[in-house]
Amino acid sequence: MSNINNKTKKKMLPIGIENFEKMIELDYYYVDKTNLIKELLDNINEVTLFTRPRRFGKTLNMSMLKYFFDINTNKNLFNNLNISRETELCEKYLGKFPVISISLKGVEGLDFEKSQALLIDVIREEACQHRYLLQSDVLDEIDKQRFKNLFLSDTGQDIIEQGLMFLSQLLHKHYNQKAIILIDEYDVPLAKAFDYNYYDQMVVLIRNILH
Repeated sequence: MSNINNKTKKKMLPIGIENFEKMIELDYYYVDKTNLIKELLDNINEVTLFTRPRRFGKTLNMSMLKYFFDINTNKNLFNNLNISRETELCEKYLGKFPVISISLKGVEGLDFEKSQALLIDVIREEACQHRYLLQSDVLDEIDKQRFKNLFLSDTGQDIIEQGLMFLSQLLHKHYNQKAIILIDEYDVPLAKAFDYNYYDQMVVLIRNILH
């Protein structure tokens, strides 16, 4: 009588892992939350705000959304997940959009000037992810020079208040498809500003970014 090994491979727990691609590719234990994508698309709005408590997986879900919509994504990440059963939805939305994704988690300066500088770094870093726009056959030289200014300009206020909007306009023009913008930990700069008494200044700045 042969021995039958009923043991299944144990997956690693994703302690501290908030990147969807890494979690799937390295086969970490993952609770499938891809139905959230269908819920969002069934109730589509221009702006959606997630207000769940801390440690409820908001950052991982934001990462999941990025990899689902991103025009340069690896579509195989979603094989065998719940959303893959929604074939028409996947054909229409999976890997179809340019995505801008930033986190304001690290924007926690002790004063307004420091937080402002950190915000500039965040926006410039995201712009760097789209450097291929400088080689675009669709964008003209004026567009490309303005894009370069996101890296070179000393006018920090303009970068903060106009950077994401301008980047989304360039992506729209390059791909002929509107961009999806994901902003994680949007409340961190406000919380720190409240703690260190520059809340009023930061409220105006964040309002202008989101506008």
